[in-house]
Amino acid sequence: MCDGGEGGCGGGRLPRERPRGRCSSKCMKCEDGPPVVIIRAGDAFCKACFKDYFVHKFRAMLGKNRCIYPGEKVLLAFSGGPTSSSMLRQVQEGLNREAAKKLRFKPGVIYIDEGAVCGRSLGEREDTCGQVEAIVQATGFPYHLLLLEEVFDLPASVLNSLSHSPADQAHSYKEAVADFTRWQQQQWEKTEDAATSLEDQLAECSTRGSSWKERLAVLATSSFPASHAEALSRLFGAVRSLTAKEELLQTLRTHLILHVARRNGYTKVMVGDSCTRVSVKLLTNLCLGRGAFLAMDTGFLDSRHGDVLILRPMREYPAKEIIFYNHLFGVPTVFTPGLDTKASDRASIHLLIESFLCKLQSEFPSTISTVYRTGEKLSAAPREVGSDVPSAPAQCLLCLCPLDTSVEDGSSSQARLLSEELCPRPPAENSCCEGGRTQAGCWGRPPMGGDSSPLLPLLCYGCRLTLKELSCTESLPPYIHEEAGHQRCRAAMKEEIQEFLLEDDA
Repeated sequence: MCDGGEGGCGGGRLPRERPRGRCSSKCMKCEDGPPVVIIRAGDAFCKACFKDYFVHKFRAMLGKNRCIYPGEKVLLAFSGGPTSSSMLRQVQEGLNREAAKKLRFKPGVIYIDEGAVCGRSLGEREDTCGQVEAIVQATGFPYHLLLLEEVFDLPASVLNSLSHSPADQAHSYKEAVADFTRWQQQQWEKTEDAATSLEDQLAECSTRGSSWKERLAVLATSSFPASHAEALSRLFGAVRSLTAKEELLQTLRTHLILHVARRNGYTKVMVGDSCTRVSVKLLTNLCLGRGAFLAMDTGFLDSRHGDVLILRPMREYPAKEIIFYNHLFGVPTVFTPGLDTKASDRASIHLLIESFLCKLQSEFPSTISTVYRTGEKLSAAPREVGSDVPSAPAQCLLCLCPLDTSVEDGSSSQARLLSEELCPRPPAENSCCEGGRTQAGCWGRPPMGGDSSPLLPLLCYGCRLTLKELSCTESLPPYIHEEAGHQRCRAAMKEEIQEFLLEDDA
């Protein structure tokens, strides 16, 4: 069956000549049960067949990639929305002892409260965290509830892309399955009456009663962590456009998830990006100058961080199927207002692209599917790219993608740099520039193509466009400046060594 497209397939046992908008009085799969949902133009499913179809798609996505080895710890990024809630339910049912083909990994859940960025009160944030905690506690999985303010306590090492070569991992997927099966059989032989199912083991080690309540209470006082909330509000208040705010929020959220995964031994992170969201992100990233990294940002597997892989197992589900599934099978969700809540469809590039695709989808039901399938053809291994500064590192400081800022004749990057040099913008009124001169570490509104910030050579083209909307880079979290200093020192040492070797050769 085709997925995500809501139309254009006409497969199954129904005739292709069936008029659009009409469906059979019986399920298209079992031809017996009454249909309860139409996921494409006229393709009707009964409740049981729709569940089998939905579950099979999730298992098939994990099975055909075979990137999760048995016994591995996998972190589920939970936001409370429909897609991540559905993903959590799929993993929960896959670990059920009655499941036909049980999942063999060890899941954990992470939720990041972003209320400080959205202007929510402490009472509202506490209510939301309480609802999220109730949902994740019901799964029995270990969970981590964090506040976005904790990003100011991250170490600089979170911005390093680490190699992944575990010595205890099997050479092949089949060997790993065999080892895991033997280990499981040994556990059963040791204790016949003990709880040996994976979900019971996870329930025993789940971290109930996490300290998010205490951390929220501390924010209401005048103690040190409260300054993190002020710093976070000051950071996003200095960003001029909603587009840049959303990109910066996504970057900080990824850094926090990556740190938690490394600290707790998770080797994989599952995120809830649906087919609709992936299609929107694909076109949005093209508009934001991230075309070189589309395969990383929208593909099933994102390996830019090295030791922690980002997986998108829900990327073949359109939003329509997810909403139907959650409604029919009572999947709980938590609504949390975001940066773009109640904003117009022209407030940011993200909203504009989403509005464009959704309106086009209503007239041409294959729009989302076509965009998604086009993105699947992109290569996950981008060409070798470099920076326009010889001493710059090979990866972007923020997104950890390969630098794509090598200036070529006729490129859009070169045209933008030339335009900014010829037509510089004056400093903004709320910037930290004095007398029209840019201080070190501040962008203000100077000519953006020059050395207006020491961070500039360390960023890819897309991240440069994002941070150029920031009136003062000093408001960025300390770990970013610390890692930037480390990279500049390493680059300087490399230049000194090269000069020394050249002098010896001479």
